[in-house]
Amino acid sequence: MADASVLSFLGDVTEHGPVISLAGARKTYKTGSIEYEALRGIDLTIDAGEYVAVIGPSGSGKSTIMNILGCLDTLTSGSYLLAGDNVEDLDETELAMVRNQRIGFVFQQFHLLPSLSAWRNVELPLVYAGVHRDERRGRAVAALERVGLGDRLDNKPGQLSGGQQQRVAVARALVTEPTLILADEPTGNLDSHSTEEVLGLFDELHDTGRTIVLITHEHDVAARSRRIVQVRDGLITAQEVAA
Repeated sequence: MADASVLSFLGDVTEHGPVISLAGARKTYKTGSIEYEALRGIDLTIDAGEYVAVIGPSGSGKSTIMNILGCLDTLTSGSYLLAGDNVEDLDETELAMVRNQRIGFVFQQFHLLPSLSAWRNVELPLVYAGVHRDERRGRAVAALERVGLGDRLDNKPGQLSGGQQQRVAVARALVTEPTLILADEPTGNLDSHSTEEVLGLFDELHDTGRTIVLITHEHDVAARSRRIVQVRDGLITAQEVAA
């Protein structure tokens, strides 16, 4: 166990300084005798409170970056410091705690359980964290109200539009009060109106001090961030401050 190393991230993350620091990050996948280098030695630093979009075409390595940042995959070589802690030093229990309590995930596919109401979908991370039942409902309701769905608490996913389902997914990402939001193509399945609603939510979250990393292949979506990181063939090819 590396309990001491995980404390800074599971505790209060500093308001200044890097939340994410990748150095010489490489990721190689092997299938039999075939090797594919998805990341080819990238350096990336994201400070607390930043709103960064990682953009690139299919196969560029941006989804691999997402998986590494979310502690869903590990590097082949190089280092990943999360709020100053070396992720490589954390065991599976600690990594699970980080994923559940300090990172909020939003995916292109909403990943909502169709048999559960909106608030019960939102409370799931709290169930896994062992939060008491009464507190879970209160926090789930508050999260749904925050994304404008206070009147849809008992609706199941099939009774909601695509944009509403993604807002439920955002509420679920927020319910643990994470310091870092990772969003992987969150508008990929949405129409233009719903896209604007979800991006508006990210704007609001950024305004409250959340660190947001948005993975996308759409330039107009990336332009809503404050910094754009362009990725191609496993390398960062350019970085620019969004207009």
